[in-house]
Amino acid sequence: MSRPAAPLRQKFFTFNVAVLLFFIGAGVVFAYFRFFHGFASITNLSPGFPWGIWISFDVACGVALAAGGFTTAAIVEIFGQGRYHPLLRPATLTAFIGYFLVALAVCFDLGKYYNIWHALVFWNGTSVLFEVAWCVMMYLTVLAIENLPAVVEQYKGNVQLPGSLGLLDRPTNWFLGRADQVLRRTMAFFVIAGVVLSFGHQSSLGTLMLIAPYKLHELWYTPLSPLLFLTSAVSVGIPMVIFEATLATKFFGRKPETELLSGIAEYIPSFLGTYLLLRIGDLAYRGVLAKAFDGSLQGYSFLVELSLFAMPYFLLKRPRIRANGTFLFLCACSVILAVVLNRFNVFLIGVNPGNGYNYFPSVGEIAITLAFVAFGVLLYKIGVNYLPILEEQAPDHEPA
Repeated sequence: MSRPAAPLRQKFFTFNVAVLLFFIGAGVVFAYFRFFHGFASITNLSPGFPWGIWISFDVACGVALAAGGFTTAAIVEIFGQGRYHPLLRPATLTAFIGYFLVALAVCFDLGKYYNIWHALVFWNGTSVLFEVAWCVMMYLTVLAIENLPAVVEQYKGNVQLPGSLGLLDRPTNWFLGRADQVLRRTMAFFVIAGVVLSFGHQSSLGTLMLIAPYKLHELWYTPLSPLLFLTSAVSVGIPMVIFEATLATKFFGRKPETELLSGIAEYIPSFLGTYLLLRIGDLAYRGVLAKAFDGSLQGYSFLVELSLFAMPYFLLKRPRIRANGTFLFLCACSVILAVVLNRFNVFLIGVNPGNGYNYFPSVGEIAITLAFVAFGVLLYKIGVNYLPILEEQAPDHEPA
């Protein structure tokens, strides 16, 4: 029987937080030059490579790695696997943080970042980016609503404002009580909406590079790309949940949740098997599988990507592997790295814009990307420390 979720209430300012703040501070310095002195001041972007790791990693990978939110919600709320409910709130929080950072990263990549609101009023129904923009905006809103129960639960009946503001205590507590009732009655709608929206933009991200048939390598240019992007995102959802839960065990001094994670990991081979069947079948049908063995950078990168997908597929079929926390974590990392490499292959490594263009991320681009990652980790720590996200349990040791 699961216990109720509770805030960790641990010491916040630790050495780890100081490291996170260092990376965030370095990113802020480079962000100043990006916004006030232009792309050329800190990036290696060019007409041949107008997007770099800010799109390949911060956006394309960010959206995929946030898939734990809708996959876990579907398993728990739609397919009725309530025993995995303790994993739902952490997954939903991580998904919200991930999509928030994706939206923030787009502002960095857009030349006229101040026009990001244009998608709201200037509609273009024939644009894939228009569909992605709307789905991401709506899903980010849905994720915010899905995280509201934790906020309401924490403060309902506990609002005690200082001084004359205390007059607002009673109406605020009443409002939170009503909000709790409304959320309980309507949450199923938002869960379903979140899954539908995720299917929309996860697949549409795979449609983006179909506009460049002569620039994208044959190993990744395929009409099946939308379905491959969707199935790979679904495949990485549960591994991300395992990855986050394992790190939370380590850094927050919690008991391992191996039995719970082992149970939900049973779904991973089915998702990976579906993806691998589609991927290899597509390559064989198009007659380009031999390109993987031509000795090129793209061929080697594809083989590494495929291996990272295939190894956990075979390993996680074995109960003994799933029951071992270390092996389970390594398999989850393998799937995560596979999806990350796949997105890099599609948006960078597999792209040849011609005219002698080449690209390697600058120090500024890398610093800002690391700042995004650090900021996401910091937001997660704030969430679990002050809101009822993680299931309550006695710590085994002091947090790192």
